[in-house]
Amino acid sequence: MAYSNILMKKLNNKQTASFLLELFDASYSGKAWHGPTLHGSLRGIGKEEAAWRPAPERHNIWEIAVHCAYWKFIARKRLLGDKRGSFPLKGSNWFRKPTVVTDEAWEEDLLLLHTSHKALREAVVELNPAEFDSRTKGGKESNVILISGIASHDVYHAGQIQLLKRLQQG
Repeated sequence: MAYSNILMKKLNNKQTASFLLELFDASYSGKAWHGPTLHGSLRGIGKEEAAWRPAPERHNIWEIAVHCAYWKFIARKRLLGDKRGSFPLKGSNWFRKPTVVTDEAWEEDLLLLHTSHKALREAVVELNPAEFDSRTKGGKESNVILISGIASHDVYHAGQIQLLKRLQQG
């Protein structure tokens, strides 16, 4: 039995909504049992630390932050079935960053992540609980799987960021 089916059978719609929102918040900026959240892992990182690569052709913290913003944008579009609008940066999934190492560019991309998260959270809050087990309007997965998947994605990349921070320390 699929995870979403088990969740839907055990919880009523209100409980499912509360659970999903708590999971979503805990992975990005809430209190989490696993350690730093995505937002928490980025706190205090400067432009140089964000741009550092462990090896050529490996992703840096900056790219991970923008990658997470991109997938939050895509998840929101799928939840809403929105065909209009495109991600503010040209390309998809992974973006070569930074093009210019400045405080302003780093802060702008962090803001992109935050606004993408906030917009997705609003879409999650507004989603009709009866639609949780329905397929997303723009994808193949259920809304429950999409929302919990984005939370897992945040936690995964928070761990990568923590590892990159430690690698820089030597």
